Amino acid sequence: MGKRRLEGALQQIDHPIEVTYRCFELDPTMERDVKENIYEKLSKKYGMSIEEAKANTQNMVQMAKEAGLDYQMDTLILTNTFDAHRLAVFAKKHGLMKEMTERILHAYFSESKHIGNHETLAELAEEVGLNREAVVHMLESDEMEKEVRADEQQANEYAISGVPFFLINKKYALNGAQPTEVFVQALEKVIAEDQS
Repeated sequence: MGKRRLEGALQQIDHPIEVTYRCFELDPTMERDVKENIYEKLSKKYGMSIEEAKANTQNMVQMAKEAGLDYQMDTLILTNTFDAHRLAVFAKKHGLMKEMTERILHAYFSESKHIGNHETLAELAEEVGLNREAVVHMLESDEMEKEVRADEQQANEYAISGVPFFLINKKYALNGAQPTEVFVQALEKVIAEDQS
């Protein structure tokens, strides 16, 4: 029901919807190679037991499953995501940001790939149609660093402290994983304002 209403709301919008991905690091201080698993990291960060951390992530896993995604939290490889963000921005310059971002997210959450590893990132980039040598060269340099930092600065200005975060028409903010109905209501509000 919610999905049908969302599709209906999208059809009422006269102009195409543009989705812009932005860079945001949950933990910019994280190392590239992390020894702890996700449950140990959450336990330490939030002062909870491993069992509580597992239970909390199960909510996210279930929401992902309902959206057709297969999250593998038990084998997820924690890492610093800065270079993955640089790759996504590099892909944007080649018209492939959406594809690159989705490929990185799938590799991370569903395939337990090490997305902080340059070799892994180069392989993923090649899969979506980017030139492997150009990607390797970019990753070995400081290219795209300013662009990533600019996105992070903008997130700071909006007081964004977590992801996912959706900003619709630069005035309606949706924070965290939300049910389809919440998006429907936000889009219906935007449509109503545009029509008046």
